[in-house]
Amino acid sequence: MQSLYDIPAPAKLNLFLHITGRRTDGYHLLQSAFMLIDWCDTLHFALRSDGLVSREDLNVRLPADDLNVRAARALQQATGCTQGVHIGVHKSIPAQAGMGGGSSDAASSLLALNRLWNLHLSVQELSVIGLELGADVPFFLSGRHGWVEGIGERITPLPIPSLRWVVVKPDAGLDTKLIFSDPSLKRDSEPATITGFAADAFGKTNFSGFGRNDLQTVAQKLCPGVNQALHWLGGKGLSGRMTGSGSAVFAHLQHDIDVRDAPSAFQVKLCSGLDAHPLLGWANSESKMKV
Repeated sequence: MQSLYDIPAPAKLNLFLHITGRRTDGYHLLQSAFMLIDWCDTLHFALRSDGLVSREDLNVRLPADDLNVRAARALQQATGCTQGVHIGVHKSIPAQAGMGGGSSDAASSLLALNRLWNLHLSVQELSVIGLELGADVPFFLSGRHGWVEGIGERITPLPIPSLRWVVVKPDAGLDTKLIFSDPSLKRDSEPATITGFAADAFGKTNFSGFGRNDLQTVAQKLCPGVNQALHWLGGKGLSGRMTGSGSAVFAHLQHDIDVRDAPSAFQVKLCSGLDAHPLLGWANSESKMKV
């Protein structure tokens, strides 16, 4: 089948992540600044007229019912669409890294299929579907860096300079459920403000950091690789921090570094912040259809 769309699905970094409480249904309430970076998966879409959803793993074997397939079927169900798709997935973003790879793929799939199937859903309508797939999906649909609150559904666009970063993913990943179920997890951080974040994090010439990642202490107990990655960054004179709920850590680059001495088990990538999501504008601001 001829590929009709070849599109990127970018990763994100959590510049900080605070847990401010917990809902009665068990979901944790958070505050975070999400930044889009140029570490991307690539998705290929070819239209099928038989209504079936199929997927081809181009470099990494994925679960049969991964988020790309679930996103396509959820969009079919929400709209009554009878068209199908074949999706080719080339993974670059590591799994269990805290970089949102699966959620980003799902968001890019929703945006691509919304256009491929001529559904004309708005970003808001796609986000209703996306939130059922994962808490980070609405952020990737929003198209901009964001101040994220609630369980991930409250997003305020956040201007962030296009900074350079080094991202380090140790060999082992981290299971989000293990971190959030740990009794020692800090769940009572004081609420922060966008103005406070902007003044502290970007009020100087160099990124100075803001807050912390409340999940990091638990992650360091569960995954020695997190400590090893942080130690390696420290040897470069960099102050590292964990992103999201996975095992990847990152640091702001104020000078060039040599990464050739990184342990062979690490994935190390020099990244830059994106100005916006590559698919910004692929969904309408308003829609004639209602989900």
